[in-house]
Amino acid sequence: MNYIVIKHARILSLCMKPAEINAKWKILQQKIAQEFDSDVPDLKVMLFLIGVQELGKGPGKYSKRQKEELMHIATCRLMSEMGFYELEGLDQDGWPHWKLVKPVPSFAMMEQELLLKSLTINYFDDIYREDA
Repeated sequence: MNYIVIKHARILSLCMKPAEINAKWKILQQKIAQEFDSDVPDLKVMLFLIGVQELGKGPGKYSKRQKEELMHIATCRLMSEMGFYELEGLDQDGWPHWKLVKPVPSFAMMEQELLLKSLTINYFDDIYREDA
């Protein structure tokens, strides 16, 4: 079968085998590194970038706590693609707040990483498609 099957939840994720996810992940990492003229980003950096994008305020100085919140925003945004979260709205400072709409299953560390990588790949594919 051509899918990642997340045990416990039986979620089909984006029709990619782990090897395909890892290959596309490396390509995305290189693309982001070139675009930002930086080191190859890990998953945390990618989540931070998605959080900044979703916040919509552009680059800036963020405290450690704000960086953690940005990564949380990114995780909620990505997991919303699978129906786990829904955007509730923005607070008075313009930060998005997400509502859990169905429980997120417990994933093994490797499953969670592959899932977040596949959702991140899809997220950036959509952004690059819009820019084309």
